[in-house]
Amino acid sequence: MLKPPLHPDVADTAPTEAVLTRYDREHVVTYLRLLDAEADGANWRDVARIVLHIDPDREPDRARRAFDTHLERARWMTKQYRLWLRERE
Repeated sequence: MLKPPLHPDVADTAPTEAVLTRYDREHVVTYLRLLDAEADGANWRDVARIVLHIDPDREPDRARRAFDTHLERARWMTKQYRLWLRERE
């Protein structure tokens, strides 16, 4: 079983397909970090900088868009994890 990368580059927006994508599988760690940060009440700007590697001071629109869409995808993944587990069987 291949491990997902710990610090993959992120796209400006997360996928919106109704199925798990290769991007999703490669960004599982990113999604988990986003969910942890949300649960801890972290500031989105800090999360964008640390987790997504996007400087919100230099690219505020891109950082916000990436943060919002990846967090939404992470939330979606929590409802779709069974699909991912089935793929791994």
